[in-house]
Amino acid sequence: MKKSSVYDQTLNMRTFLFYISVLFSFFGFSQDSLNELLKQYNKNTVPYISVQELAMPKTEVVILDTREEPEYEISHLKDALFVGYNHFNLEQTMQRLQEKNQAIVVYCSLGIRSETIANRLKKAGYSNIKNLYGGIFEWKNNDFEVYDSEDKKTDSIHAFSKAWSKWLTKGTKVYPKDLKKN
Repeated sequence: MKKSSVYDQTLNMRTFLFYISVLFSFFGFSQDSLNELLKQYNKNTVPYISVQELAMPKTEVVILDTREEPEYEISHLKDALFVGYNHFNLEQTMQRLQEKNQAIVVYCSLGIRSETIANRLKKAGYSNIKNLYGGIFEWKNNDFEVYDSEDKKTDSIHAFSKAWSKWLTKGTKVYPKDLKKN
């Protein structure tokens, strides 16, 4: 009888630890680096471009913001086109992107949602798409400028959530609950 209860306790403890590790992993706490986080959530089906590469003056590139509208309104990269994520409309986006071989860079907060949108564009025939490594968080962490809904420079960044905001080390973090106060 005692063996069974010890076995049950061990099994219950293992089950509990498994669920705790899954919970922490889900919220992004277990990753020690951005690279590990992106490897966990992305399939690496879209090549990355670094924030430094994107910031260098070069050929014409179309930048697509794949976050939600409240995130975009708080701040976005200069001249980025809002395309969204939950309500992304491929047909509308295709009307804005006439050439399927033009250089396109997609971004979101960290580079996870943007990979999903980039893959949808790839399936539609776009061939020159890159995903901004670390997204707008990495952009701001490297002291590059962001702009608000009135195209004025801002220090504010929509932090998405408390769990994900650990990856944003510079700028003023704005959380969804902060937006409801206004």
